[in-house]
Amino acid sequence: MALYEHVFLARQDVSAQQVDALVEQYKGVIEAHGGKVGRVENWGLKSLTYRIKKNRKAHYALMDIDAPAAAIHEMERQMRINEDVLRYMTIAVEAHEEGPSAMMQKRDRDDRPRRDGDDRGPRRDFGDRPRRDFGDRAPRGDRPAREA
Repeated sequence: MALYEHVFLARQDVSAQQVDALVEQYKGVIEAHGGKVGRVENWGLKSLTYRIKKNRKAHYALMDIDAPAAAIHEMERQMRINEDVLRYMTIAVEAHEEGPSAMMQKRDRDDRPRRDGDDRGPRRDFGDRPRRDFGDRAPRGDRPAREA
């Protein structure tokens, strides 16, 4: 049997419980065809880069699968039929990653550098720089209106 990573996007108006039910449904399809599903991660509701079937957001789910190709084909066939699934992608891999996926390893907000200047060097002061010279242009209020 081959190893696969499978990600699918569900519509934004389905609930998290319905996404879990979709995962269980497709897990059942894989197991019925002699495969097994390892890690399952729900990445939650995320914004899409562009609209897909009038949806601006989608629920993302990842599944690590060890199954024959026929099981993958059947699962993808059922996903094409299901209106709640916007997109899916299955990739054959050499080995499954251990631990959480890259999406689940995102740094915490507290771990990021601060934006108030504490983690940067001193700010440069531009308060005493000379004004730019605009030549012989008059100030904006004194200029005559342009003719069309």
